[in-house]
Amino acid sequence: MIYKKFGKLDWEISQVGYGMWGMAGWSKSNDITSHKSLDKAVELGCNFFDTAWGYGEGKSERILSNLLKRHKSKRLYTATKIPPKIDQWPPNKSSLLKDIYPSDHIISYTEKSLKNLDIETIDLLQFHVWEDSWADNDEWKEMIVKLKKEGKVSTFGISVNRWEPSNCIKALESGLIDAVQVIYNIFDQSPEDELFPYCKKNNIGVIARVPFDEGSLTGKLSIHSKWEQGDFRNTYFGSENLPPTIERISKLKKMLGKEMPIAELALRFIASNPIVNTMIPGMRQLQNVKANMAISNGIGLSKQWMSNLKDHRWDRVPTNWSC
Repeated sequence: MIYKKFGKLDWEISQVGYGMWGMAGWSKSNDITSHKSLDKAVELGCNFFDTAWGYGEGKSERILSNLLKRHKSKRLYTATKIPPKIDQWPPNKSSLLKDIYPSDHIISYTEKSLKNLDIETIDLLQFHVWEDSWADNDEWKEMIVKLKKEGKVSTFGISVNRWEPSNCIKALESGLIDAVQVIYNIFDQSPEDELFPYCKKNNIGVIARVPFDEGSLTGKLSIHSKWEQGDFRNTYFGSENLPPTIERISKLKKMLGKEMPIAELALRFIASNPIVNTMIPGMRQLQNVKANMAISNGIGLSKQWMSNLKDHRWDRVPTNWSC
């Protein structure tokens, strides 16, 4: 496993981290399998785990708490997120900070996460949604200073809204945000335009999420794919998105041939970008943990491969199904 310095922080985190949404918010989750998969990830060198109160209303955080207890001798980094007060993902463009992240809400959910994780200090606490129109409001800044002073949070980050990678730069200019979590994959390459150069210049930690585009870049979807009721993927891969996604995956597979599995290509694409500190694929099965951790071996994609993959960039705008 390769370890990378996380922005300006004195943290050495695994190049492949662990995204824990699927363990609480997706269908066919199994707690026993989840525990075994997490343990295997630690065994293979993973030390960065990303969760959120919104993943099963704290269930994913409690699963992570059990992992921390099973591996007390290891330095494992905890990253979680404060949900918006209004159940709106992402928030309306005209929304106000007082409606989404009032001070008492930030404090309340920090305490809930601390209790779920059963720890004294959260390593990285992220705003789960964000609008940069809030950046000049002092309330969120005061809460960051307060919670860090109290020792309840080490550092703060922003989980950037889907397909809006620049919708956080004003907040970054405050100097109070040390990390961004952004969707970055073969299809979603737009963070390279503005966000990544800013993060490089200002030494902001970068977490790449949704490396498999919610599963399409594993190559396992078909035009007939369906999930159990309540599973987010039924919305994301609805009639507007599934057909064009399958078409793009087919083109990618044709270009790839038998050189490597498409899932491996997806992760090596991210690993080949030096600005990204860690990526957080969701993993619920042991075989996926082993395969995903194995890509952190220092072997990146060639310049030719990276150039070819530029042609697979897919610029999209947020919609009612893409949250």
